[in-house]
Amino acid sequence: MSDPLPPVLVVLGHPRGRDSLCGALAEAYAEGVRDGGGQAEVLDLSRLSFDADVKLADPAGQALEPDLVEARRLVERAGHLVFVYPNWWGTMPARLKGFLDRLLVPGFAFRRTTAGTGYEGLLKGRTAELLVTMDTPAPVYRLLQGAPGHRAMARSTLRLCGVDTLRISRFGVVETADADRRRHFLSRAAGLGRSCGAARRRGEGRAKGLAWLKALRLQFYPMTFLAYLLGARLAAGDMGLDWPRVMLGYLAIFAAEAATVFTNDVYDRESDVRNRHWSPFTGGSRVLADGALSRGELLAGAVAGVAVSVLATAVLMAGAEHKAVLGGWVLVLLVLALGYTMPPLRLSHRTLGELDVAFTHAFAVLFLGWLVAGGDPWAAVPWVAALPVALSILPSITLSGVPDIAADRAAGKMTIPARFGLRAAYGFAAATAVLAVVAAASVAAASGLPGYGPLAAVAAVHAALFVRALWRGLPADDEPRRIDRLMVWSLTFVIWFVAVPLTAL
Repeated sequence: MSDPLPPVLVVLGHPRGRDSLCGALAEAYAEGVRDGGGQAEVLDLSRLSFDADVKLADPAGQALEPDLVEARRLVERAGHLVFVYPNWWGTMPARLKGFLDRLLVPGFAFRRTTAGTGYEGLLKGRTAELLVTMDTPAPVYRLLQGAPGHRAMARSTLRLCGVDTLRISRFGVVETADADRRRHFLSRAAGLGRSCGAARRRGEGRAKGLAWLKALRLQFYPMTFLAYLLGARLAAGDMGLDWPRVMLGYLAIFAAEAATVFTNDVYDRESDVRNRHWSPFTGGSRVLADGALSRGELLAGAVAGVAVSVLATAVLMAGAEHKAVLGGWVLVLLVLALGYTMPPLRLSHRTLGELDVAFTHAFAVLFLGWLVAGGDPWAAVPWVAALPVALSILPSITLSGVPDIAADRAAGKMTIPARFGLRAAYGFAAATAVLAVVAAASVAAASGLPGYGPLAAVAAVHAALFVRALWRGLPADDEPRRIDRLMVWSLTFVIWFVAVPLTAL
């Protein structure tokens, strides 16, 4: 049985109110909600008395007029917000804009934070939809003008406040619409009202799917894939790759990585909840800390990931010459990857997490690529090739603990920054970046592997600029802070160590 539809608030944003097509659409939508068994109320902005201008530097400090106090109460009560307004000059009328300026103030609709985008929506759990009348043809508005009003309302306004816009319905061209066409508009608006509950359920399903995508943290997968591919290309030489087999091997890695990030969210929750400086690079995916997914769902996802990884490995082993080595290596990869946060290993709590990540994302995946492509398991080549990659990973994984330092210490997660302090972490990141360049030059000189000479030259320039940035940003204390620019420097540094050798093969 589906959850009951929460109260619906229909905000009529036309300055002529009910004496307009928008007014009729708003009433038709509300009636459709009521026909479907829901509660709906129309808030006609043309009848409200309020100053539409923000007069104070702090919008929250400007006292709300009685009509806005009541409007705020209605918004707090509603679970679904419907905005009905005409498209004027590409966006909304001034009356609606002024209403939003005065009502959606810090402390009620959002708050400023040191994490994420810098803002946190406070109207979470609510959904919205827009009913917009216009004279501009749809292709012109969307393709040529870029739908500025839709984006301003749905993305720049409602999304920032934590409200998910489910549907945007256009009604037009109004100017040439005859009586029959306008009756069709009203019938359509009523239908939207009746289907409001179904739209919310679809929105919940979409939100759940997006939460799983967010939990995967796909931004970190390309480097792993390139390191794996480097191992496979080194093993194949001039023979070419068996791509179905290579991609099956990567499926084992992808599923293991997915299981790892899911368990990281579960076992790092104590730190993530405390973290006030998270970003796209640090602090986990936030899906558990924010309640988008449950602990049980993430653990079930982790089990599924491990199962897929094991199944893909079993298929690979069937056609492998060194079956035991291949199967055993994937087992090592799974244990060490999951052991980053999972008990009993909990390597990230023992100041071994950085080394664990460097090993699994360099030696482990590169050697697996080598094995999948038929390489000799006793050869030194994949280990030599992986050493500079592993060293290049250490700066970014070390610095990722800088914004989390206070939360990690409180949770007992002893990363390098948490145990030794920020200045030591910056120094370690600089030292390992230099060592990665030295290792690449040494591999080029000693082994003659293709691409490592040019890699050392390019990486040396990047490392010099990176170390310079570290020196300039060297902290004087251990207070947590966002270091997004340093994270970009460190993460892009890794790419050279897999991309340059790959292009030379």
